[in-house]
Amino acid sequence: MSEMTQAHAPATHADWPLRPWLLAALLGIAGLCVHLFSDWNADNMPPWRAALVAAFAFGPLALAFTVDRLRWKEPLVFAGLVALVMAGIAWRVTVAGDRHADESFWLAAGLVAITLAMPLFQAGFHRLRWRTAYDQTHFHVWTDAISGAGALVFTGVSWLLVVLLAALFSAIDIDIVENVVDEPWFGWTFSGAAFGAALGVLRNQLKIIGTLQSVVMLVFSIIAVPLAAALAIFLLAVLASGIAALWNATESPTPLLLSVAVAAFVLVNAVIRNADDEVSGNRALRWASLVLALAILPLALLAAVSAGTRIAEYGLSPERLWGIVAVAVAVAYGVAYFAAPIRGRIAGWMERVRRANMHLAVATCVLAFILALPLFDFGAISARNQIARLDAGEVAVDEFDFDALRWDFGDAGREALARLTDSNDPEIAKIARETQTQDSRPYRGYRDTNRDERLANIRFEFEDEALRDHVRGSVRGNGSYCDKPCVALDLGAGEDGRRKVAMVEGGDVRKLSFDLGEAVDDSPTGAVAMEAVLAVEAFEATPDQTANSEVEIREWSGRRVYIDGQPAGDPFE
Repeated sequence: MSEMTQAHAPATHADWPLRPWLLAALLGIAGLCVHLFSDWNADNMPPWRAALVAAFAFGPLALAFTVDRLRWKEPLVFAGLVALVMAGIAWRVTVAGDRHADESFWLAAGLVAITLAMPLFQAGFHRLRWRTAYDQTHFHVWTDAISGAGALVFTGVSWLLVVLLAALFSAIDIDIVENVVDEPWFGWTFSGAAFGAALGVLRNQLKIIGTLQSVVMLVFSIIAVPLAAALAIFLLAVLASGIAALWNATESPTPLLLSVAVAAFVLVNAVIRNADDEVSGNRALRWASLVLALAILPLALLAAVSAGTRIAEYGLSPERLWGIVAVAVAVAYGVAYFAAPIRGRIAGWMERVRRANMHLAVATCVLAFILALPLFDFGAISARNQIARLDAGEVAVDEFDFDALRWDFGDAGREALARLTDSNDPEIAKIARETQTQDSRPYRGYRDTNRDERLANIRFEFEDEALRDHVRGSVRGNGSYCDKPCVALDLGAGEDGRRKVAMVEGGDVRKLSFDLGEAVDDSPTGAVAMEAVLAVEAFEATPDQTANSEVEIREWSGRRVYIDGQPAGDPFE
């Protein structure tokens, strides 16, 4: 092991024989607590449960990565803060329900914040501030990633062994192992203990992992050469053919461009290492890292143009606002990496990149933490933008995405949609009212423009007007009903007292269920339940059905639908 690698390991780090056992117990208990407090089968997990699950999942993990025999008080406080932050975010996500549209992004922002905060804490940033040694921070970033990945692999191998042992004992009629493995509590506890034990072993070998880090960075740096050549050709091609060629080649250039920028960022840092004396003397690697550093800004700017073009065309949405944040971070890194070689005419550019990494990591961590807090409502911002575009005539009424207001922007979008129902424009008000009745989100870009035609396609074989109204409500709420002539048959009341109706269309039969005491619900399910009976028996062809077909119910060891004398669908009883 080189003296250089040893120098990057923290001074407080020492081999701790009890570490694997303590971390196995810590994370095993944490896994058991996650099981006890979770309720994965519930449609909506209570907020307090979600908060406790997040606290026991992330707090012990943070402690496992940071604790040491000679340094445990500060890691315990840090783990407590991580548990508190993630518990608060989980509470907020669970309470949000469908009132917001970007809950998953809050959780992602929290994860980014604690992922960046952990190596900074391990390097002592909370005490040293900007005097924190870059090589220490960089060392922890890589060793955390390598030890975490190694522990995951060990956990997977451990599960494979347990499954094999369970099968082995079951082969001789000893089912106790298999029965225990099938218990939900065992899965969480065993996974936590296996991960903790492996992590403890690996954390005891940080100096060796430091050597492995050098090997990993060497492999990555080799990849930097072909990527730098490819990016140089790509950027020259874009300059020669114009940016439109990129838009024509893919519908989602922004994620693609950002992904390549992230790859360039990783490979640049694999080459420049912790200090200049660690950088390879190979000129090809050095020039490749310079090309990649300079390429990040053009890639980020192309992503910004792509995002801006899409926003100009379609307006804001919560997803696009989060995309703007990602692009802004990429541009910030791109500017820093582009400026580093220019300042001082290339000399010392690697050291300037390292300093920029520290400042940008702290800034990104703070930004992610702020965005995880309930300070901004991206749904409300998007709804205001979309309404402003409609009012300004920037988007035609028939191209305006009313469905997005109903489904994608949370309560703010639904409130904006409700205001549109009182619009002075009768077409806007009509579409807004129709959108409010949707029971599920239509396919993106789909609009039910033939609702009146579909209602006209219904032929009722019963006189009960109240039941007819409920059937019409279901057809209005589902754009796939009655595109062709369809027939509604009264099947009578079921054992639950609800009225059953068979909808026959194109030779297929659907059964709807209604409570006539409830208000008419314009939804596909007629307020409660629908049973689709689309299959026919294997030896029967689906009968042809026309607008004039005779559709009836006959006795056939029970009742079933007949079209022009031919059976359709399965029997009802």
